[in-house]
Amino acid sequence: MDNLTHSFAGALLAQMGLKKLSGRATSTLVIAANIPDIDAVASLLGTESLAIRRGLTHGPIAIAILPLILTGLVLLWNRWRPVEQPVRPLPLLLCAYIGTLSHPALDWLNSYGIRLLEPFSSTWYAGDTLFIIDVWIWAALIGCWIWSRRRERQGGDWQRPAWLGFAAIGTYIAANGLITGTAERLTIHALKEEGRQPTLVVANPVPLAFWQRTMLWRDVERYGQAGYVIGRTPFVDQSQPLHLDHPALAAARGRKDVKAFLFWSRMPIVVQRDGQLFLADQRFNSELTRGQFLVPLSSKP
Repeated sequence: MDNLTHSFAGALLAQMGLKKLSGRATSTLVIAANIPDIDAVASLLGTESLAIRRGLTHGPIAIAILPLILTGLVLLWNRWRPVEQPVRPLPLLLCAYIGTLSHPALDWLNSYGIRLLEPFSSTWYAGDTLFIIDVWIWAALIGCWIWSRRRERQGGDWQRPAWLGFAAIGTYIAANGLITGTAERLTIHALKEEGRQPTLVVANPVPLAFWQRTMLWRDVERYGQAGYVIGRTPFVDQSQPLHLDHPALAAARGRKDVKAFLFWSRMPIVVQRDGQLFLADQRFNSELTRGQFLVPLSSKP
């Protein structure tokens, strides 16, 4: 998910009562909720950064070590800039772990996914449940956080709004999981009725319209797209060849950027744009996203 979502997730966890455990708990939770994204510095490598993103820093070793480092740094900072509320190392460490664990839990929910077991396994895990930026999650997180903080300033029960927000978000996520599961099941059924044998079907969430999915499917030779709206039978568009056996891709497989892209991609395809061949990914092959996820395989004629 985006970092605004991660940050307010950490802030809401603090308002649920965790900030009473120790001084600096709120800042620790917010930083911890974002800390696995330190791999974002790899973006300086361009396409090759895809082989690093959502991998090692989101895996079990990092999840075990990063909260320890963060807690140590917060304790050092507090010695220089002490706060009024006592800072307790063990409760602060607990907050660091809870905040850090919230990050892969949220990242798993979109179709980008995470390599949850890196470095022990490079398998991608993706829930295909939420769009990477979900404004409804934003509204619930920010709204309930503001409500909780206002209650706190007024001397009321400030934890209840945060818990209500947590419950609402959990219900929303579960409902979206059911929508995704239903969409995938119905799409597989529709494809098989057409005589196709899909090897992979992905329910790609769309912005704002949580009740819809862009259904992406592929078999051993072709790929296509289907639309799904709650209560309707999925419609299946025409398919296109994957072209993964294209000579241009075979000739480029030794390149570092191509290796990185193929390592990262869940749904690789070869496409042509303005007379030029590109390696792409079905999930990010729309006008809005394809520019970031295209690797040229040939020069323009």
